[in-house]
Amino acid sequence: MEGKYLQLNDIDAYKRAFNLSNFIWDIIAKWEWFAKRTVGGQFVESIDSVSANIAEGFGRYHKKDKVKFYRYSSGSIKESLDWNEKSRIRELLTENEYNHIFRELDKLPKELNQLIKYTNLRLKV
Repeated sequence: MEGKYLQLNDIDAYKRAFNLSNFIWDIIAKWEWFAKRTVGGQFVESIDSVSANIAEGFGRYHKKDKVKFYRYSSGSIKESLDWNEKSRIRELLTENEYNHIFRELDKLPKELNQLIKYTNLRLKV
């Protein structure tokens, strides 16, 4: 009997972060030049970094290397929360956009911790 291998798109944290990054991209693409260049660029980089680091960690062979990249994602989640707050205060986001982004970012640490736990329990190397 063949076992099913875990694929990147099976990881909840990756899917949520990937979809959220595209949601944020679509919003920021419509901002005026100054907001886009300052806050927008930083916000996009931080949110893109969440799914990118999960993907990079997933592609690594050793457990410690995988977990290191997953932890980088955790830092990017915190940074994205900061940019979300700044965007709200500077009236760059609607209340609905802000709330949706906040709710999604709020779910990511738990999903990321589950991924780290799964990696630590399942991998021997």
